[in-house]
Amino acid sequence: MNGLAVPDQTRPLIDRLMQAPPVSDPKKAAAGLADLLERAREVPEATVLLPYLEQGLFRDLLSALADYSPFLWQLVVADPARTARLALETPEAVHSSIVDDQANLFRRVRGGEMTHDDAARALRRNRNGHALLVALADIGGLWSTEEVTQALSAFADASVAGGLNLILTETADLGRITLQDPEAPGEGSGITVLALGKHGAGELNYSSDIDLVIFFDPEARALKEGAEATTIYTRIAQKLARLLQERTPDGYVHRVDYRLRPDPGSTPTAMSLSSAYVYYETLGQNWERAAFIKARPVAGDLILGKTFLEELRPFIWRKYFDFASIADVHAMKRQIHAVRGHDQIAVAGHDIKLGRGGIREIEFFVQTQQLVFGGRRPALRGRRTLDMLVELHNEGWITAQARDELSHAYRFFRTIEHRLQMVADEQTQRLPSDDEELKRFARFCGYPHLKAFSKALTQQARIVQGHYALLFEEGPVLASDVGSLVFTGVSDDPETLATLQRMGFREPEKAAETVRGWHFGRRSAITSARAREVLTELTPALLSALGGTADPDGALAALDSAFGRMPAAVELLTILQSHDKLRLRFADLLGTAPRLANTVAQSPHVLDVLIDPAFNIPLVDEATIEDQVRQIIGSPESYEDFLDRARDAARQIRFITGARLLSGIISPGQAGAAYAAVAAAIIRASFERVRREFEAEHGVVPGAKVAILGLGRLGTKELTAGSDLDLVVVYDFDEERRESRGPRALDAVVYHTRLTQRLVAALTVPTRRGLLYEVDLRLRPQGGKGPVASQFKGFLAYQQSEAELWEHMALTRARILFADPGFAATVGEAINRIVGAVRDPRHVVSDVRAMRDLIAREKGDDNPWDLKLASGGLTDLDFIAQALVLAHASEHASLIGRTSEEVFREASKAALISDGDARDLIEAHRQFNAIFQWQRLTIEGSFDHDRVPPAIFKRLATIAGLPDAKVLQTHLEAMRRHVREIYDRVLR
Repeated sequence: MNGLAVPDQTRPLIDRLMQAPPVSDPKKAAAGLADLLERAREVPEATVLLPYLEQGLFRDLLSALADYSPFLWQLVVADPARTARLALETPEAVHSSIVDDQANLFRRVRGGEMTHDDAARALRRNRNGHALLVALADIGGLWSTEEVTQALSAFADASVAGGLNLILTETADLGRITLQDPEAPGEGSGITVLALGKHGAGELNYSSDIDLVIFFDPEARALKEGAEATTIYTRIAQKLARLLQERTPDGYVHRVDYRLRPDPGSTPTAMSLSSAYVYYETLGQNWERAAFIKARPVAGDLILGKTFLEELRPFIWRKYFDFASIADVHAMKRQIHAVRGHDQIAVAGHDIKLGRGGIREIEFFVQTQQLVFGGRRPALRGRRTLDMLVELHNEGWITAQARDELSHAYRFFRTIEHRLQMVADEQTQRLPSDDEELKRFARFCGYPHLKAFSKALTQQARIVQGHYALLFEEGPVLASDVGSLVFTGVSDDPETLATLQRMGFREPEKAAETVRGWHFGRRSAITSARAREVLTELTPALLSALGGTADPDGALAALDSAFGRMPAAVELLTILQSHDKLRLRFADLLGTAPRLANTVAQSPHVLDVLIDPAFNIPLVDEATIEDQVRQIIGSPESYEDFLDRARDAARQIRFITGARLLSGIISPGQAGAAYAAVAAAIIRASFERVRREFEAEHGVVPGAKVAILGLGRLGTKELTAGSDLDLVVVYDFDEERRESRGPRALDAVVYHTRLTQRLVAALTVPTRRGLLYEVDLRLRPQGGKGPVASQFKGFLAYQQSEAELWEHMALTRARILFADPGFAATVGEAINRIVGAVRDPRHVVSDVRAMRDLIAREKGDDNPWDLKLASGGLTDLDFIAQALVLAHASEHASLIGRTSEEVFREASKAALISDGDARDLIEAHRQFNAIFQWQRLTIEGSFDHDRVPPAIFKRLATIAGLPDAKVLQTHLEAMRRHVREIYDRVLR
């Protein structure tokens, strides 16, 4: 009920009490109880309490209130009848009743049952009753910390909503606004109230301000024509604050703080939504992002508030991991600690909220990680601290120990905070400085003596401080512990050269000159003041990371080259400064995978994935990858934005795939499948968007169907980091209805030709986000001379009567990537018939060998490191497989639709090749394909011995389980010779 979930809600409070603090001053407690007994005898509704005031937990609890809390005791004795109702009813029912009344007082005013002044008094009396109820349930052990804070928050919600509705009703009665629904004044009112801080999170403390921000829609229907929106809504906001916080003989309702609105020193209390959007988009700071994590609409037009927060989501939740937030939050915390009394863990006079190891450190621990990671991990966008500790663990960012210890500490300190505030209804978090007062307070908290209380508090504070320090207290360790690193001046510092040499740089003079050049502004990407500042701090740690790679000099050169291509490097430098694991992994990329390092240079935030716990999960499932691609692309409104997001999606997930391969999380075969899955997902998403745009312009050809085939390595799911996409587009339509129906009708052939051209453009056109794929359509009928899209009947006729064998070889690797409903089966069956047609094996062998010889003459086959084209390499292996399929699939249908390794296995079962040859071919293909994947991952362009860094050859040897590149080359040459022997034996 209103956020509470307490078991056994049928028994009254007095029967469910579990504890009561020991009293410190028995005489004071006894005098208080005597006074209450006397008053209760005079009030008929309170006489039911008399038996309970003689003995039992309720008596003990009231004795403690009389002893420790002037505020609570005054509430008890001022209205004994109310005390009796609270004690003898279920606390959940009383809570619900008070909250409902608080929210609906405006209806009683509107109905004439009470005046505005009556409602103001009722608001305060409800607050007093609720405050006493919560204290009894909290101190008596009925409600948990979460239930207490939820009850306080629910009451605050009702106070703000009920108060605003009262003011809106009165404003409408004065003719200044028009209510859309008098029963629900907030709906359509144009004003929305957001709760921030603990109130917004639903974890309000006992005697707290409520942090509110108020926005309005100047175009709201509630406004009269010509009305000045700012004036009207600002007056409403001011009246709300006055209604809630003005102190009268009945007390107050809530202290209201509007200072979390944009630029509170120069803006009105209520701010237009448009002004708020502009402010947060242009000037919003990280502390404001942290505040809006907990934001929640609580009054007025709730839909308006929810829409505003939805629109503000990109400001709050950054698309990439936002490590700059750590520095900002750490700076805020240092400023707090600069205040006297916050720099040490203490007991007497200690501030349990702002002091070391206190509540704020737990909140910062959670909120900062939410800011950093929540943009990419929606589960981390919750408002409640305890819930987010659970999610941080579930998402893999913190340990179970951190979750449990911080959760326990949070509950501990929040309970202490509530006791402090219950004493005199003050918003304080500071423990008493006086020893006697502190001893009394320790007993109020349930501890028999101060020593036990002090031990518990300092233990919890040290636990919190320990976890907090891991994130904040010690910034990134940037200093080198191996010696001097000085890059000022124009000449080399001898100690710096010695340090660089110890780090592993073979050419320290060149390394020093490179770094000195950065500081002299030779790379425009690092000439800004901020970039140079970060670089100065980062250089020692960065050089240390590069020195730990297999080729420090090559890695440094690659980084320098990346700086030369980047428009600005401050973002990358900030990321590297904030996370040592990223520095090490980025250094590894620079030394052994320049292709991946280039991706980082283009888009630094792809590095985020390297520290995401999900990075270590070897995901290669096509459906999962497609979901990830589409999630990144989202639903962009413009076509240009779609093209950019498609490139972002492909770059990010291809980077993840390459980085996982580099880290040994996935195998080369799995990498090939993942790269192919990314390409297939991009093709499908692109075709859907292209077709939607095209149909808006040209309409639809009635009954037309389209299929997109992937061939080559895309078809067999063996794509590499640098592969082109071999595509064939096939379509069909009703010859009787061959014109599209749309604003600009086209003939079906022209229609599908242009549609295919649009798809190719979507996949290949460079945008501001770079290139996506190169697309090769030359495997279509008639190659480059034929139409870019093939009508199905023409495709069949060509394949059956005109196609050469090499074109059927290509079809053995065909895979349908997309097809309209029912068309996939039709196209698939046709391809299987073509591939499985009866052929003379001798003609197949002759044509296959002729094709292989032609490729060797035109492209060469003598580069030992070109594992695709070298004699006995992947091309020979694939040609053996394709020849087996085309020569024997008519009798052995199990050969159709297989990868090369699967074909060898099936051919062995059918006795087309020996078991030994099958095993050798499979092993050769596996090894060659693995190294080929690594080659394409590490180097763009041809893999020539003279241009490849030694570190990469060393990595390839390690992959093959061999000691060095020379042994690897000898091993590969022997394997290729053996493949060629089998090639000559099988294809003869």
